[in-house]
Amino acid sequence: MGYAIQVENLRKSYGNNEVLKGLTFEVEQGEIFGILGVNGAGKTTMLECIEGFRRYDSGRITVEGNIGVQLQSASLPAYIRPMEAVRLFAGWKKREPDAKLLAALGMNELAAKRYTDLSTGQKRRLHLALAMIGGPDILFLDEPTAGLDVEGRLSLHEQIRRLREEGTTMVMASHDMAEVESLCSRILILSHGQIAFLGTTKELADKVQKCYNIKVVTDQGEETCVAENIGDTMLAILEDCRKRQRQVLDIQVSRGTLEQHFMDMAKGA
Repeated sequence: MGYAIQVENLRKSYGNNEVLKGLTFEVEQGEIFGILGVNGAGKTTMLECIEGFRRYDSGRITVEGNIGVQLQSASLPAYIRPMEAVRLFAGWKKREPDAKLLAALGMNELAAKRYTDLSTGQKRRLHLALAMIGGPDILFLDEPTAGLDVEGRLSLHEQIRRLREEGTTMVMASHDMAEVESLCSRILILSHGQIAFLGTTKELADKVQKCYNIKVVTDQGEETCVAENIGDTMLAILEDCRKRQRQVLDIQVSRGTLEQHFMDMAKGA
């Protein structure tokens, strides 16, 4: 299987602030590729460079296929109706909308409503329908289920999986580790403009299995740390407490979680 996207040594700065620091990765055709990172990590800038919306300073980006981009929540006029928006985008892209996809996303049921009257979930489904007009080979999704209730999330997840089965490559930016773990075959964790992790969710989970949380309670308070080697870390903690004349009252050890490990990586911990 070939690559839908190839990024090589991508760099981007705003003045003296280097936001992207030499990123290199590939997205395989037909996969759902997750991008994780806290606010300010560089996700939006990276995506806009790949989508062609923003110029980058150096590096190379190769995209094989036409692109569809999910709209943001305030991207449409308040009083436009969903099917009016569909016809507008279809005319712009000179393609007939997929009636089967529109029906699956519930667009026919929303025909009489105005955009301002749609719920968050209905807007998300409309954004996905508009992004899919023209049958893009590659679809960019930015926080696709943010603000949705459980039913809305499950419904949109079902549509995303169906698109993958039909061969659409998807790049999905999210803050939700559970969502990425459920949908994505591989993930990239971005931290301070650099790649902190790139691989499958299983590879990340295997890495987490070696991660332990250690909570130390002393007569002067409590502290926590993350460690892979419990023995060496415990000895270092006890030696530190001895030097600082702190009495150890309790030590608790637990396995790390995928969510916590993502946050540690994303923050550069």
